[in-house]
Amino acid sequence: MPSQRDDGLNSTSTVGFNDACALLETRLSGPFRQEISSDLTTSADLRTALSRLRNSMRANVWKAGSQTLDLNDVVKVLDNRTRREGFHALHDWDGKAGKVNRESLPVNVLDYMSDHRGSHRPDQTSIAILLDYYFVYLLGLLSLRIWDAGDPDDNLDRLNRLLSSLQGPHGSGQPFVDNAETLLLIATSHYEANEEGYVTLLRRVRTLNQIHQLKISVVHAASMGCHLRFGFEAPYGRDTVLMRDDNVADYPWVCYALATVMQEYSRLRTGDTDRRARRAVVEAMLLGLSPDVRAFVGASPPSSLAAAADTDRREIREVFHTYCHDLIAEFEGCRPSERTFSPFSFFFNFAQNVLKGTIVDALLWKHPWALNFNDLLTGQSHDDAKMESKTKLATTLMTYARTNPDTIRGRLMPAIVYDPQTGRQAFAAALRQLKREASDA
Repeated sequence: MPSQRDDGLNSTSTVGFNDACALLETRLSGPFRQEISSDLTTSADLRTALSRLRNSMRANVWKAGSQTLDLNDVVKVLDNRTRREGFHALHDWDGKAGKVNRESLPVNVLDYMSDHRGSHRPDQTSIAILLDYYFVYLLGLLSLRIWDAGDPDDNLDRLNRLLSSLQGPHGSGQPFVDNAETLLLIATSHYEANEEGYVTLLRRVRTLNQIHQLKISVVHAASMGCHLRFGFEAPYGRDTVLMRDDNVADYPWVCYALATVMQEYSRLRTGDTDRRARRAVVEAMLLGLSPDVRAFVGASPPSSLAAAADTDRREIREVFHTYCHDLIAEFEGCRPSERTFSPFSFFFNFAQNVLKGTIVDALLWKHPWALNFNDLLTGQSHDDAKMESKTKLATTLMTYARTNPDTIRGRLMPAIVYDPQTGRQAFAAALRQLKREASDA
């Protein structure tokens, strides 16, 4: 019988984060992946090519010519450690079956493509995107292991370099996320039966340096704002109390993220700072506040913000009441319009489903999007064409979600929504409440 400390190989295994990084560094920066995808295009049809790709994904072993990348040991060890802490970083939850899916998320997407395009001729673009999708999830797993040994800040920097290699010139051309800090969100963005892992992870994130904490907080505030607004509109029937009670793990994370971005806002007010950086902080702040302003700024905290989040909440209230009139004026700059994309109009159940939908669409059309997940969390852009692409992608994702709706409160509902009218209403409601809190101070 294996002991509880067994990582999946033996209880004395020393395989870890550094071993995984060392293996990946030898392969992600060169033509190794291109050689794999090129070889798979020699298959008789796409179904055969994907079957071969699937075998490699499940075995975590990759071969190109005389070169082999065997990740099986490190994946097993690190995945088992992560599962013991409460996270299934590589696998989604099957709500209908009430259990974790047997196959990994990349294999699930591959199987979907095999069913829908299996008879087509194999194309290198689709194969390369699926291959990169496998590796981005592996990096997501590694983002949860940066505290295992050595300096976690150095480890996160190393992971960012690996992500740059993955999304560099030797890859598929499909961008996934801006940074490794976002991978931490993607890897934990699905239902987990044991929520204690979120408590432990937040405690660990607080040990990182200011730069890393800010990047984590910006994406968490924005993404979880979209996530909770979806909950408010769909599962909770616009019942704020029900939303609070059902998101006990999420509220402390939003509170932490808001406190961190508000501290950055205070810092950016002093000296000559980048206006774009300041607007990004303001936008993330309002996105995080928008589902439930009173929970974070009001006089009385909800039960979902226990004593552990009390310091963060005091920081939020202090910054808000110090700069409330300036902040409200700056929030106006984020007001959604009918003409351009706005993240306030974008609602979804889980962040990983947004990324998965983007990849599925790229695979169906055999063409990568020039957008990544983070692009959908901001209304900022100097490029009008990119703004149009954001609207198109958000609308496309909603179309897929409508085709495959979830049953929520007895009704069929899409899990991803882009609705400018609801976005404008949500923005206006949040601003009204912020003005009310400012006047009551």
